[in-house]
Amino acid sequence: MTLRRRFTFFTIFWLIFILILFNIFVYLFVINISTRSEDQLLTNKVNILLEDKRINDPLRLKEYDLLRDYYNVNELIRIVDPQGRIINHQGSDQQLLDLKPEFTTQHDTGIMFIEGRRALFMKVPLYQDSQVIGTLELYRKLTLLDSYLQVLVIALSITSIGAILFAILGTYWFTSRLTSPIQHMVQTMREIDRSGKLRLIELNQKEQSAELLQLARAFNQMINRLDRTFEHQKQFVADASHELKTPITVISSYAGMLKRWGRDDEKIRDEAIEAISKESQRLQNLTKSMLMLAQAEQEAWLNIETFNVVQLADETADMLYTTFQRLIRVHSAKPEVRLIADKDKVRQLMVILLDNAIKYSKEPIDITFSVTRTSVRFAVSDKGIGIPEDEMPYLFERFFRVDGARSRTTGGVGLGLSIAKRIVELHDGQIDVSSKHEQGTTITIILPQKK
Repeated sequence: MTLRRRFTFFTIFWLIFILILFNIFVYLFVINISTRSEDQLLTNKVNILLEDKRINDPLRLKEYDLLRDYYNVNELIRIVDPQGRIINHQGSDQQLLDLKPEFTTQHDTGIMFIEGRRALFMKVPLYQDSQVIGTLELYRKLTLLDSYLQVLVIALSITSIGAILFAILGTYWFTSRLTSPIQHMVQTMREIDRSGKLRLIELNQKEQSAELLQLARAFNQMINRLDRTFEHQKQFVADASHELKTPITVISSYAGMLKRWGRDDEKIRDEAIEAISKESQRLQNLTKSMLMLAQAEQEAWLNIETFNVVQLADETADMLYTTFQRLIRVHSAKPEVRLIADKDKVRQLMVILLDNAIKYSKEPIDITFSVTRTSVRFAVSDKGIGIPEDEMPYLFERFFRVDGARSRTTGGVGLGLSIAKRIVELHDGQIDVSSKHEQGTTITIILPQKK
């Protein structure tokens, strides 16, 4: 069932339920008020009758004009003696006249039904010197009141049916306007699925509600993100193909050279073996970096734990000193700085930054730590070749290398800083670069202290 039908049915059923309760309340309220009013009129008439002196005189109870002045249409007024005989009455309604007289010494009042019609009755004992001499009976048909109630029922029914019809039309119109943006989104999604081309939803801020505008904006943001992702993937494939083509071409060329002349010429053989070995290592590093970057794109890539980041920096510095014989100095006001993050990824982040500093500088490298209440900051500084100002915007792009000629010598593939940036993003951190050409570079990492 569509959202429009669900909303329409729910609104109609809920409106019908409310109208039924409202109509019942109005009907019962009108019945109660009108019946109490009629009962009060009957009570007033009885009180006026009881004030007549003749009503307490047994000898005058049969006088014709005793009840005549109090009689109204659709009423029956009569006096019943202790033997149950009618000694005086006023009334013309045959149904009321057919009612059996009843002598009683108790005051009684209520509503009775005569052939489905309501009638009020009141029975009052008559006294003379504390002795009951008869019973005054009053009956009044509520014919006029019931006809008014029938008119009320008809009016309530007509207005309810009209309200339901208007509600159906209004709800259908409203849900059509409400769901049209959603249908437009569905149509856009189907068009994207059919054509394979990403499209944005046109926003009409005057006609659409705030929630639908938020939904449309979120959809457009998702489309923009997908578009950027696809463009990055295309660029990545293109760059990877370009980067892989060079070592594969070199390996293929030297393999052909070995096949043709390497058996007889030792110099050519050694040169080919050295070139193939170097390019194979470069190809291996490139493949490893590409796999690492692909893993970095996964959201659930982190294994969070608590560790001493200063100690981790010391261990990383010692490892790289053993490998490259380069001095790396760690500076921290506190010997222990606790950080809640992925320890292996932070180590990898440090290795990437220090490896770049080692490749592009000759002087000692510094790692400086500072701590605030909400974050841990560490900066890797070198005094190397620096980064030209015009190349700073492209620093974190995949396969980008500062000074491409030297990168062949250093063996870089241009993926390290892309991986480093992804690691920082997954930790909700920040990475900043400051550099001066031929003076050095400082890369600052800010990682939040997660609870």
